[in-house]
Amino acid sequence: MRKYIGNFAAVAVAAGIAAAAAPAWAHAVIVSASPTANEHVAPGELPVRIEFNSRIDKVRSRLQVMVPAGGKTDVPIDQAGDPNVVAGTTGALTPGAYVLRWQVLAIDGHITRGDIPFVVGN
Repeated sequence: MRKYIGNFAAVAVAAGIAAAAAPAWAHAVIVSASPTANEHVAPGELPVRIEFNSRIDKVRSRLQVMVPAGGKTDVPIDQAGDPNVVAGTTGALTPGAYVLRWQVLAIDGHITRGDIPFVVGN
């Protein structure tokens, strides 16, 4: 009987450790973004802001704008502010279809990336 109680206790402890560690394996997920997908914005400089569900290592993260001509422009990330947010301001944008490309390193060590298409002008 003691053997079964010992095995049960070992399994219970292992399950508890696995359950406690599970949140550390999650990737950063977008909570809100500006611009939003397929949003139409006015020409000129554009403040961009993406909020995540976890802390972000801003130094090792990046924002880029893919321009209609096929190139890309880096958007400097503001290092101050909410640790769950990456934000910056683009250079002047002219009418056309753009993509905000983001890549973040969450505090748990996982890299997450994605694209947010948007349109400048009508």
